[in-house]
Amino acid sequence: MSEFDTAARAVQAALDAGARYADVRIMHRRTESMSARNGEIEDVGQYESAGVGVRALVGSGWGFFAVPDLSETAARAAGARAAEIAAASARVPGPAADLVPVAASTGSWASECAVDPLAVPLSTKGDLLVHATKAMVDGGADVAEGSYAVWDTAKWFVSSEGHRIDQRIRECGADIAATAVGEGETQRRSHAQYGTQGWELIEAQNLLERAPRLADEARALLTAPLCPAGETSLILGGEQLALQIHESVGHAIELDRILGWEAAFAGTSWLDLSRLGDLRYGSELMNITIDPTIPGALGSFGFDDEGTPARSRDAVREGIWVGVLAGRDSAAVAGLDYGGSVRSDGWARLPMVRMTNVGLEPGPHTLEEIIAGTDDGVYMETNRSWSIDDRRLNFQFGCEIGYEVKNGRLGRMLRNPTYTGIGPRFWQSMDMLSNEIVAWGTPNCGKGQPGQIGHTGHPAAPARFRNVRVGVRA
Repeated sequence: MSEFDTAARAVQAALDAGARYADVRIMHRRTESMSARNGEIEDVGQYESAGVGVRALVGSGWGFFAVPDLSETAARAAGARAAEIAAASARVPGPAADLVPVAASTGSWASECAVDPLAVPLSTKGDLLVHATKAMVDGGADVAEGSYAVWDTAKWFVSSEGHRIDQRIRECGADIAATAVGEGETQRRSHAQYGTQGWELIEAQNLLERAPRLADEARALLTAPLCPAGETSLILGGEQLALQIHESVGHAIELDRILGWEAAFAGTSWLDLSRLGDLRYGSELMNITIDPTIPGALGSFGFDDEGTPARSRDAVREGIWVGVLAGRDSAAVAGLDYGGSVRSDGWARLPMVRMTNVGLEPGPHTLEEIIAGTDDGVYMETNRSWSIDDRRLNFQFGCEIGYEVKNGRLGRMLRNPTYTGIGPRFWQSMDMLSNEIVAWGTPNCGKGQPGQIGHTGHPAAPARFRNVRVGVRA
């Protein structure tokens, strides 16, 4: 029996048990990871998991049940059990649970993958991490770390509305970090990138070439002057701006947070749906899209886990808040006509609203032009620490490295650079934005209880922000 047939049996069992809607995700995932420290392999992991997850709707109540068994008998039992749980949930009075209409889709989708990461020999992968960490030690690092991770996911989706979709999503990425230890001081420089691509993504990172420079910078930071405190022009590198988007935009525009349905791990949101379409979120340079169709970005897919086809949508256009990350049920409650942003991190977890690729469209400048146009400021790159309140509004971030900007030139290196702000004020101060967009991947976004780990992408480029408080000390 095919996965589609097994899923269809589970859907029918849920309907027979009283569900008015049901959908099923069968998922088979293989993962692999490896880590190294100071030229020695520390850990290798290879895992495989497969199962059936059934979601059922009875009245206004959802039910979910999952089993690690792809047999027809187990799938039918899971469907019936999901409907039973939904019926129990419906006994608690609540608003009607409607779903935004989505045309039933049948089809297949696969991410681009030139080099299957699981087919690359372990020895080749291990040699890369060993040589990269050795290069950092030789360059002056006291601790040199490297790792990679691979996810290969096949999923089949069937719904009572007629969806029959299969997808194959391969993701991978790597990171390296050099730590230097001085007298009463520890500094770290790192690089990481993840995407919905094959091993070619890791090869393109040129880890062996990057390694010595990271070690050299970590060592130099030990004696660099502290980032001065005060208000100034702040230039952020693209990787740091990606995290800024993730924390102060991506989580804030999740509709379940806006509605108050979700508050775990990252709080709710400061946004009010009554202001959708007229609230000024940032400057006119701020154009944020929700786009799971970007080739190779970590938040890309062909269909979300409700069977909604991937499409690009505006979240912020010329600084005005115009869109949210939504699912079919949350969109119906909010009076919107779109979903498309629901995913689960495995067959055993209930799908929820998650970020896809949430990021900036290119600006009109280059980083060189931004620096040249800045008389006095600070340039910062690569996140070191972050803190944001439970409404995704007030934040403070620390970066690994900073540089003075004086008279249009980069000056001396700065240690422990930090900056702080309030979301909309910060984004409204953005007055220069580079066109050098990179879709940075975040493979460790936590949300929900039980906790789920999401893979998200954030197109970003260097940008300048005026009158920002920097050098804040805890």
